[in-house]
Order: sequence, then C-alpha cells, then structure tokens
Amino acid sequence: MGSSAEDDEISGFDMGTSLLQSSNISTVVHPNHRKGNLWTALAHIITGVIGSGVLSLAWSMSRLGWVAGPVTMLLFALVSFISASLLCNCYKSPDPEIGPNSNGSYIDAVQSILGKKNARVCGVIVIINFVKIGIVYTVTASTSLRAILKSNCYHDQGHKAACEYNTTYFMLLFGALQILVSQIPNFQNIKWLSAVAAIMSFAYSSIGSGLGLAKIIENGEVRGSIGGVPTSTAAEKVWSVAQALGDIAFSFPFSLYFLEIQDTLRSPPPEKTTMKKASTAAVCITTFFYLCCGGFGYAAFGNSTPGNILTGFGFYEPYWLVDFANACIVLHLIGGYQLFSQPLFAIVERRLARQFPNSTLVHDSYSLKLTSLPTLELNLLRICFRTAYVVCITGIAILFPYFNEVVGVAGAINFWPIIVYFPVEMYLVQKNIEAWTPKSTVLRTYSFICLVVIIFAFIGSVKGLLSAKFK
Repeated sequence: MGSSAEDDEISGFDMGTSLLQSSNISTVVHPNHRKGNLWTALAHIITGVIGSGVLSLAWSMSRLGWVAGPVTMLLFALVSFISASLLCNCYKSPDPEIGPNSNGSYIDAVQSILGKKNARVCGVIVIINFVKIGIVYTVTASTSLRAILKSNCYHDQGHKAACEYNTTYFMLLFGALQILVSQIPNFQNIKWLSAVAAIMSFAYSSIGSGLGLAKIIENGEVRGSIGGVPTSTAAEKVWSVAQALGDIAFSFPFSLYFLEIQDTLRSPPPEKTTMKKASTAAVCITTFFYLCCGGFGYAAFGNSTPGNILTGFGFYEPYWLVDFANACIVLHLIGGYQLFSQPLFAIVERRLARQFPNSTLVHDSYSLKLTSLPTLELNLLRICFRTAYVVCITGIAILFPYFNEVVGVAGAINFWPIIVYFPVEMYLVQKNIEAWTPKSTVLRTYSFICLVVIIFAFIGSVKGLLSAKFK
C-alpha cells in the first residue's frame, strides 16, 4: 500500500499503532515490537465474540424452535469461520515496489486489495459498527447492574416484590467508568483487559448454562417445541424469527478486528498460521458455549424464555450466583467496549494529528503520577474527544434501552458487508479468480444468500425496536 497522506487518511484504523503517544505519532509497529501469540489472539477474539449477544441466544432459540435454532447457530458459526479463513490471507498484500505489505487493519486490507472507493464505503460501515456495539454494551451493562439489585431485592422480599430500578443511572455509571478506561492509549495496552474480559466471558456463559441445566433437572422435563413459541398470527411469527436471526448475527462479530489482532502477533511462526489456529479454536469454543446457553435456556423455560437469560429472572436462586454472573458480564463489557472503541479513537486522533501538526492540544502529553500506581500519560485531545464520544454513546443508549431489539438491529446492520461481502471480494481479487468460474460463482452465491437473510433480519429487528419504543 502506498504511503501518501491521502492513503494514510483512508486507512486510519491501525489499532494500537496509530494513536498519539507522548509527543509523537506512531504509524508503524516494528515486527520486533509485536509480542502477541496464540493465547493473546484467542483472548482478544473471545473477548469480542462471547459478549452480550450470548445472553439473548435462549430467547432466539425459543423463536426458532429445536430444529431451526441449533441449525441457525451452526450456520452463522460456519459463516464466521469462512470469513476468518478468507481474512487470514488478507494480512499480506503483494506490492510490486516493496514486496509483501502488511495490512494492520480491516480497512487497510480493503484499500490495499479493493481500492480507495471500497475503502471509503468500508470506513463508514466500520464506524457505524463501532458506535452500535458501544450502544449495545452500554445497554447490556446497565441491565446487568440493575439485575444485581433486583436479585438481592427478590431474595429479601420475595419473588413477587415490586423491585424496579431505572437503568438510566446505571448507564451513566457505566459511561463514567468508560471515560476513565478510554484514556488507555492504544490497543497494545489493553492486553491485560482482554485477558480479564475473556475469563469473565467464560464465567458468565458457564453460569448461564449451568443454571439452565439445573432448571431442567428441577423441572424434570425438557421444554420447548420444534416450531418455537406460538404466535397469534403468521406475520408475528415471521417478525419474531427475523429478530432472532439479528440477535444471533450479533453474536459473531470478530471479523471486524481480525486483522488488528493478527497485526499484534510475533513472527515466526507466520502470523497467518497463528491466526488460523486461534480463529478455529475461537469459533469452536464460542459455538459450544452458544449452543449450551441457548439450548439449556430454552429447554429450561420453553415458551417463557426471557429475553436476557441472566437478567430476565427465570433464575432467582442462588441469588449470589446470579449476582456474580451479572458482575462478570459488566467486567467483560468494560474490556469489550474498549476492544471496539480503540480503532475509532485511532482514526480520529491520527487524522487530527496530521491536520494540526503544530498544535499542543493534539501532540503534547502530560504525566500524572498517583502514589504507587504507574505513571499515566494524559493527552488533551484524547481526554476531550474520547470523553465526548462516550457521552454521545451513553445518550443514545438511554434513548433506546431495549436489549433484544437493540441487539437484533445491531447484529443485522452490517453483518453482511463486514463478515461476508468484503472478505469474499478480497479473496477473489487476491487469488485472481475470474467471474463466472465455479469458485467465483459459489462464493458470490453464498454472499447473495447471506445478504437476503440479513436484510430479512434487519427489517424484522427494526420493526421490533420501533414497536418497543412506541408501544
């Protein structure tokens, strides 16, 4: 890829390498500075994949039924695996002048392989994706914080007590915390946060599955049906299925930051080899957890399956375990929020740094030392922009605090271009596969089928969101 200013402006999503650090702008990560390995890559992927989407899978299963539910999850997992397999090849692009060129981000790869016009379109889609995930994570974290208080209230006053709490206050609390955490300079500095978040993902997914299994044993039967929850009209069934597809789509988002993770890996072995192993393991692990959470939840509650398996209060006891699971969700979302926000911070700060090369606001950093804690490097641009961003995300979340509906829209809104279309097109260009050849026909047919499914999911999810807002 070229090194002109125009090229740099388009390809500003180099996670962890394009943020302002001290008074310099780092645009390249030297290979010797990349210390990631299979385990750090797996932690990053797990952090982004096993997120708030897993909490709605039992509800999605209840809308689809015992046959279509598991099959749909497996198909989405297959699409995610295909995307990862195609993207592994996009990290290196041939350059006739300098040889193989590394694409340190998704949008870098799109520009290098498909050109600037596609990169501009991709850039808009990527920004929308980062914003909508921030909104979903804010809604989910506030729901889990509220669930902790409700769980304790139900335990003390009985399951029929009027334990109601406003999520707005919890969204504000989560937003305030993210303002602080957002001051972490870049992606390289959140490895520890991803590790903690990945552990939390396993913890609450396991607890949700375990509570579902315990409920099945308590009931003495497996609830649910082949057709899923019955509805009064066929149209209602169609829209509920569409929303369920959107919720499941939201559960497989890691293709967006796949190349950013690959760019943190040390070599040898080749980054491509490590990422193939990490992505294969991640898809297998997450699919297993998804099937357990969705399947056990639906089997436990049947037609009464709540929208959020850990906050919908199908489970009341042991209350301390429900509290712990929701606390794990909040801790995970703190790290997950940063995983998806840091690339957006990078592009804005990098562009401003180029436009204002002599600005002290943009370039100067100040050291803050608090007792025995490590020295914190503060930058005024970072403080102002990131604070404003978190405030805006929090404000939108307060306007639309509807978990299942927001998750459905978020899952459908850009699943196809990010996970299907661009990876397929980049692969066809890289491999010089001509149109109407068998491989090209198969891949483009696969892309078209995915597009039809996602359009259906998007329409249904938007309808569900508007119905929840104005009912």
